[in-house]
Amino acid sequence: MGYGRTMTPPPTYRGLVLDPFQAEAIDHVEAGRSVLVAAPTGTGKTLIADRVVDRALEQGRQVVYTAPVKALSNQKYRDYCRLHGEDRIGLVTGDLVVRRDAPCRVMTTEILRNMLLGDEDLGTLQAVILDEIHYLADRERGTVWEEVLIYLPPTVQILGLSATLSNLDDFAAWLSSVRGQQVEVIREDRRAVPLEVRLACRSTGLVSPEAYEERFRQWEHRDRSEPRRRGRDHRRRGRGPRERRHRGPITRHTDLFDLLHPGLSPYLYFLPSRKQTEAFARTLGQRLDQSLLGRTDRQRLREVLDEAARTLGPEVLDRELKALYRKGIAFHHAGLHVQLKSLVERLYEARLLRVLYTTTTFALGINMPARTVVMDTIEEFDGRQMGPVSVRQFMQKAGRAGRRGMDEAGSVVLRVDFEDYGRTRPHLARYLEGESEPVLSAFSLSFHSVVRLLDRHDTDGIKDLVGRSFLAWRLESRSEDLLAQADQLEQGLRSAGWSEELEVVPPKIRRKLKELRRLRRRAHSGSDRVWQDFQRRRFFLRDLGYLDEDDGFAAGARALEHIQIEEIFTTELILSGLVHELPADLLFGVCCAMTNRLPKDVELQRRPTGSCRQAAKAVGRIRYSDPVKRAEDLTGLEVNWDPDLIPFGLAWAQGRSLAELMLTYWSRTDCSGSLISGFRRAKDLVAQIRDAVREDEDLAKALKGVIKAVARDEVVVVA
Repeated sequence: MGYGRTMTPPPTYRGLVLDPFQAEAIDHVEAGRSVLVAAPTGTGKTLIADRVVDRALEQGRQVVYTAPVKALSNQKYRDYCRLHGEDRIGLVTGDLVVRRDAPCRVMTTEILRNMLLGDEDLGTLQAVILDEIHYLADRERGTVWEEVLIYLPPTVQILGLSATLSNLDDFAAWLSSVRGQQVEVIREDRRAVPLEVRLACRSTGLVSPEAYEERFRQWEHRDRSEPRRRGRDHRRRGRGPRERRHRGPITRHTDLFDLLHPGLSPYLYFLPSRKQTEAFARTLGQRLDQSLLGRTDRQRLREVLDEAARTLGPEVLDRELKALYRKGIAFHHAGLHVQLKSLVERLYEARLLRVLYTTTTFALGINMPARTVVMDTIEEFDGRQMGPVSVRQFMQKAGRAGRRGMDEAGSVVLRVDFEDYGRTRPHLARYLEGESEPVLSAFSLSFHSVVRLLDRHDTDGIKDLVGRSFLAWRLESRSEDLLAQADQLEQGLRSAGWSEELEVVPPKIRRKLKELRRLRRRAHSGSDRVWQDFQRRRFFLRDLGYLDEDDGFAAGARALEHIQIEEIFTTELILSGLVHELPADLLFGVCCAMTNRLPKDVELQRRPTGSCRQAAKAVGRIRYSDPVKRAEDLTGLEVNWDPDLIPFGLAWAQGRSLAELMLTYWSRTDCSGSLISGFRRAKDLVAQIRDAVREDEDLAKALKGVIKAVARDEVVVVA
């Protein structure tokens, strides 16, 4: 399938002419080699993954596709069902299990890691696809990616896909060393549809960065001169100069609509908060008297919405939303009702939306491009504070711009007023260069992984495994560089007459000798750091009494073998006996409080009372107990606990509908999707607790019953 310089026809796949990088990657796939592909969003990396799936199914083998976000997993599940038939495709996540034994399974990376740690029979597994493989750098979940790559048998083919791997060669060198065989590298820097970045405000309109810079300088010069002139005028009247800078007209999203529609629509408008996506969409909808769609599309949209209204009912798809969608406008965020989210995605895929306000849910992997991408700000909340997005995050959003085969170029528009440009300018320069940050390891074994490793391996085996992590590889490489610097410095010192036998070190070389010792200390501590991190967790578990001095398993470790969500918090809950005392439906409510948080703007009709309040107090004492707080300090990860969610989980377990639950609170945004996500994760936690207490048959049976009770309606929707 090579793509050389001969006049032979270019290779094709599924009727599409392959780009050279796609053809080269598929050549490696056909030869059974592992491959890393780094190419911009929208260039067709998915075709390579599709060929891996085709090849495995053709040969009667199994294949696993993993992705970091639920929306991407669900989209690939739907795509592969259409391509290969539902009976051959499975979906296995913490939320849902559909045809777990299917030859092609779409699953979360965590599920695959658990299969590997549990010595589960991999059957005829031929290949694993790791989409968005740069998630290995994620602080909370990146370790799972590394564990999968370390534990997978060398015979399993790996395809890693990313739009942003600037240190691709380093990453491939590490992976080759872990796999014991060469991992091929495919890099494509050219986008199939080039991007044009423009800035926009009311003062400039839609202009290039260079034109904006020139207008900004004119404004800045004028702004600086005005206070001096005003100062002279005020002094004549006996008044002092004004300190505050002049504020120009604020550019609003409706101003950008006037600039972009119809010539540069459809467009995605990225916003940092859920509340803004809903407010902006409704504001634009109220401003427009008629639909943005043509007559044919309006008819198609009306048919889709009428069918959706019959299926979802007025409590989900109300008149206001239908009116908004009919105008070709919508919003999308993680908290949206799961069925509405699915509907919006279907409408967008069918090109029946012209303007979609969204959070980063549309930036990761989902194959839903637009002619234009708008970013309202370059700042986002990273879980701790607001700050400018990384180059990688910027490019993932920007990569949605430009539809292959439809647009000559994709437009990326940044809304920025002159007053804010001074803060934006240095980051914009990095974004325009397009060189993303290197993918660094976030490797840090969970307590669950520690006990599973202790159960399966001796000390030498564990040391070997953790020493194969990307973090250990990078630290070892850095240690080698430091030792080389130390050797060179030592050689220079010896040439100057220094030796270990000298009792008195000449003053002129004392500073260099101190530097030599510092380099050797850094080299030694770096190469051993990953093992020391494992040891700290091991000793912590011994100190808690989960392990004895010989690493024998006490009750804590036996429970922890099954617990992967809020590990120490949940294990302490089991050891306290509360899981035996609480009714199963109330325990589900507690698990909701341990796995989810209500959005800040939610106002409850009333706080938890009665049994919910008593459970909150009892579990709260465990949450703030010494073992749980020490685990937080050791991992640097805050434990989740929101007791206001207990009544929601209890009501769901008792059969209340989502519509009923939505009447018990008020929120500026739709957060029903967040509730459902929480129910799904809480169901997973209850299942882990059930496995940990399986010897108590009555309790295990009660927990199995509540798992069945909560697995209904929206919780089992693939959306």
